[in-house]
Amino acid sequence: MMTGVTRRSTMSERTPLLGSGSAYGSSEARGDGNRNGTGKELTGAAAAAAAILERHRLSEGEAENQRLLAGDVDGNGDDQAEGEEETTVLAEEVSFSRLCLIMGTSFLGVFLGAVDSSIIATLSAPISSEFQSLSLLSWLATAYLISNALAQPLSGRLTDVFGRGPGLVFSNVFFAAGNLICGLAQSSGVMILGRVVAGIGGGGLMSISTFLGSDLIPLRSRGVVQGIGNICYGSGAMLGGIAGGLMNDHTKLGWRLAFLVQVPPAIVSAVAVAILVRVPPKQSDKSYLARIDFGGVFLTGSFLVLLLLGVNSGGNIVPWNHPLPLTTIPLSLVAFAGFLWWESRATQPIIPVRLLLDRTLLSACMCNLLSTMVVMAGIFYVPLYLQVRGDSPTVAGLKILPSPVGISICSVGAGYFMKKTGRYIGLGIGSLLMVISGILIYTTQNESTPAWATMLALFLGGGGYGAMLTTTLLACIAAVDHSQQAVITSATYLARSLGGTVGVTVSSAVYQNVLNDRLWSRFGDEPHAAEIIHKIRDDLNFLKHLPPGWHDGVMNSFMDAFRGVWFTMLALAVGALICVSLMRQHTLHETLSRR
Repeated sequence: MMTGVTRRSTMSERTPLLGSGSAYGSSEARGDGNRNGTGKELTGAAAAAAAILERHRLSEGEAENQRLLAGDVDGNGDDQAEGEEETTVLAEEVSFSRLCLIMGTSFLGVFLGAVDSSIIATLSAPISSEFQSLSLLSWLATAYLISNALAQPLSGRLTDVFGRGPGLVFSNVFFAAGNLICGLAQSSGVMILGRVVAGIGGGGLMSISTFLGSDLIPLRSRGVVQGIGNICYGSGAMLGGIAGGLMNDHTKLGWRLAFLVQVPPAIVSAVAVAILVRVPPKQSDKSYLARIDFGGVFLTGSFLVLLLLGVNSGGNIVPWNHPLPLTTIPLSLVAFAGFLWWESRATQPIIPVRLLLDRTLLSACMCNLLSTMVVMAGIFYVPLYLQVRGDSPTVAGLKILPSPVGISICSVGAGYFMKKTGRYIGLGIGSLLMVISGILIYTTQNESTPAWATMLALFLGGGGYGAMLTTTLLACIAAVDHSQQAVITSATYLARSLGGTVGVTVSSAVYQNVLNDRLWSRFGDEPHAAEIIHKIRDDLNFLKHLPPGWHDGVMNSFMDAFRGVWFTMLALAVGALICVSLMRQHTLHETLSRR
């Protein structure tokens, strides 16, 4: 489905032509198209001829302006640059019923991806036990996280070249194949391979559905649809762990069924996408392979894999002084420097580094990074806080449900607000104030805080985060030309991936260091202190079997450690508030052509 509206990706619709400043664009140079050089009015054929000449002269002026904007000051043209141009073809605005079918199909993939990312939380232990490999426990989550984070930023540029439809089909097929491998795996190595393949598919399902919405829905209404997508994600994240546990405990196939049951809907989604999605890719005279920034793909992948492998393995799978994190983290910094250098010079980069110099884009991406650090720290340490106070894992899981509920409600609410008003700066500031208010409640918590206070804080934090995601996404898309919306959306996904991993690492470092310091300062002189403190830090069940006189001091130590995490989150949230305040307001157009 195409319209006649096309755009060159090397030009921006926000850059005005030089018309008024050029010789051809000025009234003095043009004169009056219906008069000759003596000032007498022309009639008949002479007037028609004069009009033709005038149109030709104007078109020459516009062409000169285009050359100047492209940097071709000598007027000789630049064949190489011309050959690297791509034409963006806008999709038609489809009927409401067809739009519902298309977005519903893509949101099914989002739901499945969310289920798969959370299902492993309840299945890691039984899977590791079956393969008799405790080291597998951490690698199951790490393998999926790395491949998922890698697929999200790469999918923007790749689907610009190959198309959104083929990208979604590929992602669904990989997602189904990965879960099939996991369901049939007979060794730990094959199991990890399945998680890697499923992670690639899941990352594509998440990100490409966002690109597709931006292709088919005008910016003014885009936020509402994004909010619905966030509801699908939140629902999947909530149901994944519960469904996995039920299938493991009450079916003959056990944990394997939790993976196998995801295969049929993924295949159905792939078929539906192949039939329904007809968004045209960018057009170019170059071949597909010639338009792919392989250097950017390699450097982006190297940076993410090395960084995530290092920070997820350090202190979790291996000690921080192990060669694995000591090698991968410095190498990731080298890869990141190379990534910035390469992408700033690439004609069609995977991640448009030069665009990130724009204040709105840089502020939005930094806000995503810092806010995701806050939310991921909360996701890990609020349930732990509840379990230290005595709640079971199941009860703790139920008490954190206000967070995804808040994300769903406030994400849709933010989209509706932007649809009605066309504005988002104040909304973004308000969303971060919600997050900060939730964290302030965390900082007042102790071992006797009522459950409703924690649940209120979770709702405020989740709601603010959901509104922030919708707000910053639309701010980024509105700040760039239509041809750049997928790659700049990929940049926000990259920021979230980094924020999630770094947030957990930073909060874990704060928690472990404060807890260890407080326990040693209170009990370092007690008999067998080293052994008991080691057990306290590694096994929450040991809190029920503490030596006499230890309980109050241990609980105070835990509360101090959690308070350190809460104040770290507060500092990060204030940074995110500053970032979102720096965004500029851009027009949220009501048509796909942005006119």
